[in-house]
Amino acid sequence: MNETTVLDSATIQSLLEEERWFEASKTFREKANTNNSSLYDMAAHNREEFWATMAEGLDWYEKWRTVLEWNPPYAKWFVGGKLNASYNCLDRHVKNGMRNKAAIIWEGEPGDQRTLTYWDMYREVNKFANCLKRLGVQKGDRVAFYMPMIPELAIGMLACARLGAVHSVVFGGFSPEALRDRINDAQATVLVTADGGYRRGNLLPLKHDADLALRETPSIEHVIIVKRGDFPLHVKEGRDHWYHRLMQEADAYCEPEPMEAEDMLYILYTSGTTGKPKGIVHTTGGYLTGVYATTKYVFDLKPEDVFWCTADIGWVTGHSYIVYGPMANGATQIMYEGSPDWPDRDRFWELVEKYGVTIFYTAPTAIRAFMKWGDEWPAKHDLHTLRLLGSVGEPINPEAWTWYHEYIGGNRCPIVDTWWQTETGSIMITPLPGVTRLKPGSATIPFPGVDADIFSEDGTRVDTGGGYLVVKSPWPSMLRGIYGDPERFKQQYWSKYEGIYFTGDGAKRDENDYFWLLGRVDDVMNVSGHRISTMEVESALVDHESTAESAVVGIHHDVKGQAIAAFVTLKEGYEADGKLEKKLKDHVVQKIGVIARPEKIIFSADLPKTRSGKIMRRLLRDIAEGKALGDTTTLADASVVEKLKRTYEEEYSA
Repeated sequence: MNETTVLDSATIQSLLEEERWFEASKTFREKANTNNSSLYDMAAHNREEFWATMAEGLDWYEKWRTVLEWNPPYAKWFVGGKLNASYNCLDRHVKNGMRNKAAIIWEGEPGDQRTLTYWDMYREVNKFANCLKRLGVQKGDRVAFYMPMIPELAIGMLACARLGAVHSVVFGGFSPEALRDRINDAQATVLVTADGGYRRGNLLPLKHDADLALRETPSIEHVIIVKRGDFPLHVKEGRDHWYHRLMQEADAYCEPEPMEAEDMLYILYTSGTTGKPKGIVHTTGGYLTGVYATTKYVFDLKPEDVFWCTADIGWVTGHSYIVYGPMANGATQIMYEGSPDWPDRDRFWELVEKYGVTIFYTAPTAIRAFMKWGDEWPAKHDLHTLRLLGSVGEPINPEAWTWYHEYIGGNRCPIVDTWWQTETGSIMITPLPGVTRLKPGSATIPFPGVDADIFSEDGTRVDTGGGYLVVKSPWPSMLRGIYGDPERFKQQYWSKYEGIYFTGDGAKRDENDYFWLLGRVDDVMNVSGHRISTMEVESALVDHESTAESAVVGIHHDVKGQAIAAFVTLKEGYEADGKLEKKLKDHVVQKIGVIARPEKIIFSADLPKTRSGKIMRRLLRDIAEGKALGDTTTLADASVVEKLKRTYEEEYSA
């Protein structure tokens, strides 16, 4: 079976064919939170009424007077309503008899463990909110986080939500420069970090890297350091504060701030095609409604479940399906600090067995790695507690889907293959496991209340076949803008089709009206489920003294989904060799982070360009993947392609 995506100016085509069907067992369907078409019927009858019903699952100080005000591209949901996200994730559960229920069962990579009940989380969040208040943080202020996967990150986010402050979490694997740029764009006044963290047996020097960023962040007034281990670090008197010392002096209760539904909850930065990261803005009422409803119904969440989303909280999946969605539902969940292959390749399965995980949500990148390592690793462990599996981050190929179903799910667990984005806030296309028949590789159909469709280039609906994935009507958890850049917001998402959200992804609809995601249609690469701009990597390469010009493309990778291939033209006096290739790769890591390290660097005397000077990445992708070359008639110098092709074959054919 093969999977190929072809993009031209009119449409996208997929050569993927899949005929197998799977569905949940009769027992699963009978006990499911929804096992019939009632949610779909309600949403089809009145979308706004459906979302209002979902919102009623939250606690509100004041109910909304208007469900939706829609002035494209600007939406306001639950206008006039007031609530607090921290209250919905903690206080209401403590008041409803769940104070002693485990909220987070945490395990560090070295094996240290902590269990925090809802009462523990409530107490810690209240105290840390008061710590932030003492440092001058007020409603609307931005607080940045640069943390390992430890409970204090979730505590910090919920403390911000309690105060009405806006959190901006930066993935702990990002470089100091990436952290600096995100702090400066948000104008954050406080940074919360840790002395360090653990990853694949290595120590992450987070405070050290944060100090490098802080040399050029004039808005930062205070830095709070969580003590994770015994990492060497510098403490700047007056600016830097130890978390545990602040907490010792903090009052035990902080009144939650009643927030307007449209008040900002957080900013999360994601790559864009222009190279400058975009600060995606999410607000309180609509976002919380979206993640609350999807967690409940997509994952069929029950009070007795042990839920594990393996994402890092630095990405939107961790925001929505570790912090806000599960905790708004009162779930018990696993949080793990490290990598799936440390100290051995069965670490995830050891944790599933140890803690009796029932719902497991991970990325196709991880699933393909598990496949590559072999089925003997999960076979060492008793995984019978699992009852539902999930997939997130990028399209999952059918082979990986069926391996996941057989070797992890024991041929009994439904798989919810979910499509959504940082911008959408919550899951948009997904099976409901008690209702939907499953096809390996397909995200199936839109969640109730989500008006997704597939358009051709000219905006006509594609009934069967490939095209551009769009969302035709507003939904509660949608982004409200790009922080500080309203024009970019309009141009990026709303300019292709008037009044319609353009996802930037390609998709195919099959004869059963099922959606198949085909990946990005612009120049954003999806590496291990993380969207990385070609422009950002090109900028990092050109920043090196040896590089005159570069072009970057995403190429197929069996484990990562996509890997990065970089074509580099050197300045005079520099020699293309293995040493320089390593230096350039390391330079990209220094500028952006390890996730952006190129898999291949191909040195070239020139790059294929159109007569207007635009680099033809389509041809570069063909070269890097060894495919037959496409149309070269628009090239300024067609011989460049043949030279590049020969260079590539000489270097990589062996």
